[in-house]
Amino acid sequence: MASSSGNDDDLTIPRAAINKMIKETLPNVRVANDARELVVNCCTEFIHLISSEANEICNKSEKKTISPEHVIQALESLGFGSYISEVKEVLQECKTVALKRRKASSRLENLGI
Repeated sequence: MASSSGNDDDLTIPRAAINKMIKETLPNVRVANDARELVVNCCTEFIHLISSEANEICNKSEKKTISPEHVIQALESLGFGSYISEVKEVLQECKTVALKRRKASSRLENLGI
């Protein structure tokens, strides 16, 4: 995806994160550096595609904040419907973790910490 601002380096996934995912997914496989770079570029492009579509859906809904529902609708409209069940599972996990953090934070506040 060509960027009009020319600062694509600011908008990429950290290589360390990609390397970790590759190692976890394919522990016994060596992956060339140019293949790793290609994976980073593909992931970045995918995120740009989904976020742009989610933004359009958000604007059509006359909302100002992209919600998880907008992202799910974007996945569906772009032909990635097979990912939706897994996305919903991850969303639920994130909500659970966030709730636990809020509870822990409020307990510390109640203790005066």
